[in-house]
Amino acid sequence: MATMTAGAVRVSASTGSTEAWSRSYSRRVLVTDLLALFWVVFGVQIAWLGLDSNLATNTADLRLSYTGISIVVIAVWMSALALYDTRGHRVIGVGSTEYRLVADSSVRVFGVLAIAAYLLHVDLARGYILIAFPVGILVLLLSRWMWRQWLVAERKRGNYSAKVLLVGSTSSVLHLARELGRSPEAGYRVVGAAVSAGTRGVLPGSAVQSFGGFDDLTEALAETGADTVVITSADDLPPERVRELSWSLEPGRQHLVVAPSLTDIGGPRIHTRPVQGLPLIHVETPTYSGRKLYTKRAFDLVGSTALIIVLSPLLLVLALLVKLTSPGPVFFRQERVGLNGSTFRMIKFRSMVVDAEARLQELSQLDRAEGNDVLFKMKNDPRVTRVGGFMRRYSLDEIPQLFNVLLGEMSLVGPRPPLAAEVARYDSHVHRRFLVKPGMTGLWQVSGRSDLSWEDSVRLDLFYVENWSIIGDLAILTRTIRAVSNSQGAY
Repeated sequence: MATMTAGAVRVSASTGSTEAWSRSYSRRVLVTDLLALFWVVFGVQIAWLGLDSNLATNTADLRLSYTGISIVVIAVWMSALALYDTRGHRVIGVGSTEYRLVADSSVRVFGVLAIAAYLLHVDLARGYILIAFPVGILVLLLSRWMWRQWLVAERKRGNYSAKVLLVGSTSSVLHLARELGRSPEAGYRVVGAAVSAGTRGVLPGSAVQSFGGFDDLTEALAETGADTVVITSADDLPPERVRELSWSLEPGRQHLVVAPSLTDIGGPRIHTRPVQGLPLIHVETPTYSGRKLYTKRAFDLVGSTALIIVLSPLLLVLALLVKLTSPGPVFFRQERVGLNGSTFRMIKFRSMVVDAEARLQELSQLDRAEGNDVLFKMKNDPRVTRVGGFMRRYSLDEIPQLFNVLLGEMSLVGPRPPLAAEVARYDSHVHRRFLVKPGMTGLWQVSGRSDLSWEDSVRLDLFYVENWSIIGDLAILTRTIRAVSNSQGAY
């Protein structure tokens, strides 16, 4: 009976294994990739040349059909996407690696085609090439993005994810379980644990079920149906034991992951270098000067100038609404702490009554004050005017901060600019957020804003400080549009 039960568990687990769902997902993406390339390549051919057009080489009167050339281009392109593993389960769903591999493989196809045309003296129409490849890359990336939205939604429901068994000390298991729980879109669903203490049952303060100690790993894998073993700490696992564990896993179906004691480190800063069989992980220290800093400043200047010009009619309308609906000045200026702890006057549209600052102490004592341990926020704040409530809901009151960006006091993207009173309550490590300029938007704004706890706000701000990049800023700005339209956590 025990054997039959274990076998049933294994069959059930295999139907939802990483290998099974990744093959299914890969086939679906392959079909849409093929359809996208057919649509783009033949669409450009028809629009530019027509279906029956031919081309001649420079060395002989050999006439080749562009239809045949298009089929070869699509076949080579699809082969490159497969060769670069752009549909592999390790790159899909999260991060920029999938998009980068799609772009890199496509550019190489363009290079191969150009070299082949040169060596064979084939006179290809320049418009055919110069339009088909950029458009093809954009359509492929759009298709992959649409698939990712679907995959993320499925992963949040617990589908299309690796089933993870955590192995290590109780504290490290709980820590990694919390971190993985924050990002279900990454595709790691914790189904159990094996801890050094040999505990059985639900681990305290969590929903993680422990199936015993390290000697019970085989039984834990069978019982949970896990296809991925994640070692969270190696203090109680000598190298020989880890090696034996890797040998015991079923090749191709079960996987081993070693999680170092590092969190909130961006992918571009991590480099793995094997030395004598030791997987050394190099973590680059973040830099806050040089070319990256000048690039960010140029990005802020161009972006803020363009936005001020485009949004100037909206600025005028909002200014009139504030002036006509409540007594007091149009703008609200407040001292905030910025780069390296320096202070500046942040400008916003006034969204509260004139004596809002004087009433802060009174309201902060009320039990209905919400927010977190350091930031004071409350829903239905009586100090907020009717127009102010609308502006705060969609962050329209913050548009004048574009002038702070233009003056170099703020950035388009960065940590939230705090008050001096808040800074006085900071722990020492939180001061690292002052290594970069505060931003109009940032990770905390697109991740829940005032609904976040103080610990989550700090974690997101520090992650940005340690890992910021221009590409990351563009991604945050894109997410800001969705966050503002949803108005979640804005009050």
